[in-house]
Formats: sequence, structure tokens, C-alpha cells
Amino acid sequence: MLGDLNELRTFQRILALGSLSAAARDLGVGLAVVSKRLATLERRAGVRLINRTTRSLSATEEGLGLLVHVERMMEELQAAEARLAGAGQGPQGLLRVSAPISFGRIHLAPVAAQLIDRHPQLDVELKLSDRIVDLVDERIDIAVRIGPPRDSAAVMRKLTDNRRILVASPDYLSRRGRPQTPEETKGHTWVRYGDGGDPIRLEGPGGAVAELPALGRLRSDNGDAVHDWAVAGHGIMLKSSIDVAEDLRAGRLERVLADWRTAPAPVYALLPSSRHLATKTRVFLDAVAARFSAGWP
Repeated sequence: MLGDLNELRTFQRILALGSLSAAARDLGVGLAVVSKRLATLERRAGVRLINRTTRSLSATEEGLGLLVHVERMMEELQAAEARLAGAGQGPQGLLRVSAPISFGRIHLAPVAAQLIDRHPQLDVELKLSDRIVDLVDERIDIAVRIGPPRDSAAVMRKLTDNRRILVASPDYLSRRGRPQTPEETKGHTWVRYGDGGDPIRLEGPGGAVAELPALGRLRSDNGDAVHDWAVAGHGIMLKSSIDVAEDLRAGRLERVLADWRTAPAPVYALLPSSRHLATKTRVFLDAVAARFSAGWP
């Protein structure tokens, strides 16, 4: 088993450093040892893992697939060694977090900055994208998402509940009027995320339900652009309450139909494994949960 571990570590260092000789120096062994370990690993795997020429090397498709798992295993080994050595009292190492763009910028970026100030051995890489990422292939430690979960194989931890609400700028509402009922929104201008074609379904007092056509005259696949339009007074926007809480407090936006909102959608964290939760992961999740504990409009 120890030989297997040395081969995997050597394989990872070769690709990280770009050559067998550099890996040999890094590992403190001879070039022949590195070459033999790689050959043995490829023989046991039954496939070529690294394409080698006289001038360069690169991972094969099979090698890239193996590298993802090897690097995650190495991180777990380092964390285990740190705990055994008594150095695991605080979070350390690189934490990779994925989240939607607007949500991550508003809520997770401040948490990440606070944590690295508090924990000098912790690094955070925040990947912001509205696409669904693959936790294993992209080596993500935590993926924060909003809405019904889709990843049945991943481990979930609920962070908070969220609803979307209608908001607009005070300037827009002063010019166009403040709707008091869903029917009074007819004729208003809407700014929408996505294609803007789906009606907005809201829940109101006493279990009432309303569907608003809400065709967006301004539409974008970027939530920040839609948000900027609303603040600038171009129309009514449907937005997550946790994303507009600060704008409401500052008076940049106002609630429209204050008693109406969408059905609740969970904000949850996806984790790639149910095994031991690394300290860095636990600390980050606890900090995010604490940020959400105050509640939302």
C-alpha cells in the first residue's frame, strides 16, 4: 500500500511541476525512481497516464481523471497528518467554494475575506458562476445553491430558506405608482432574469395565489445587470430577498406588494462526500449559517 501511495504522489508531482526531473528534486529521490514509479503505476492501471516527449509532457484523458481523485486524496491525507500532529485546531489549506454570481458576491465573498483574516493558514478560492458545477471533476469542496436540490449523490446541508420578492426603486414607484394588489401591476415595466417569458407565481395573505404575466422589457442572463436596472429605476424586479436586503435597508429599493412573495426555496450547501468534514469546510459553513441567522424580508 505504501508503494501505491508513493506512485500516486509521484504522479501528481510530475504533472504539477511539469517534468520528471523536477518531481525527483521535489520528492528528494533520483530520476530513475520517479520514472520507475510512473511506469509501475501505468502498468497497474493498464493505460498510459502521461504523454511524454523530449520537450514536454501532459496528462492523458485517463490521467486527468485520476489526477482529480489523487489531489483530493492528498488534501485529505495532509489534513489527517495535521490533526495527528496536533496542528488541526484551526482551518488550514485551500478551500474551493462555488456559488451563483450575485449570491456569492454579496454573501460569500465577505465571509471568505473575514475567515482568512481570522485564520492565517486558510486560503479560499471562490468560483462564481450561474452554471451547475461538477463537484468532483472541478475539485469543489462546497457548492452553494438556491432552489430544489438536483444532486442526489451529494451530501446536502441546508443553510437557510429564501423567497423571491418584488422590488423597485423609489424613483420608479413615484413615477409609475405603487401597486396595492397583483392586478395593479398590469401596465408596469418589468426587468427580468433569463428570457423573461414565464409568469411570476406569488403567494399572498390567507393562502391566496396570483400569477403575473410580467413580461420583461429589459432581460438579461446576468443577475447583476438586472439588479442594476432595478436600482436605476427601469422597472420592477423579482429577486431573492437575501440579495436585496441591504438595498431595502439603504432605501435604494422598495418592496412591491409587501404581503406577496414566491414559495420558499432552500439555500443549501453541497459537499462531495459524507466522510469526515474537514475543519476548513465546517468553519466556512458555520460562518455562512451565522450570516443568514438574522432572517430576511
